[in-house]
Amino acid sequence: MFLEKNNTIRAELFRLVDSLSEEEFNQKPDQNSWSPKEIMEHLVKMENTIVKGIKSELADPNSPHAKKKPIQVSTLRLIKVKAPKYTVPKPDYETKEVMKSQLHAARMELLKVYANNDYQVFQDKSLKHPLFGRVPLVQWFPFVGLHEKRHLKQLEKTIKKIKGHKN
Repeated sequence: MFLEKNNTIRAELFRLVDSLSEEEFNQKPDQNSWSPKEIMEHLVKMENTIVKGIKSELADPNSPHAKKKPIQVSTLRLIKVKAPKYTVPKPDYETKEVMKSQLHAARMELLKVYANNDYQVFQDKSLKHPLFGRVPLVQWFPFVGLHEKRHLKQLEKTIKKIKGHKN
């Protein structure tokens, strides 16, 4: 099930974040890259957007059925995707604990939606993805983890650059 994989990815993300000072957490490795805080904020915005989208499609009697998509490719960082405007983080300073709390709250909301609905409806309805087109709702739950895994790789590179700059 998606839950175990998503939890493993989240635990690794938090482990990496916990290895940083608050200053490092908010530091950009270079002008064109996101700080660890910005990566986490993007994940919060993305997960909240997905939850909102799923809820909207669940409420829509005309939400169309869609064929499963190859969502696994979303972890490949070779495929560049520009973040939708509404998921772009702000450069504001924030603490690790606040960001971890926001990410946790987003996940709890996603799990609540999953637990409070019939599995069949997740197979019958879909939500539009900017790259894949309409994706069955059932695939959005593992997609959240795959998306986070993609940014976990980004976070690892970001931390290496930040720590490297200090030497």
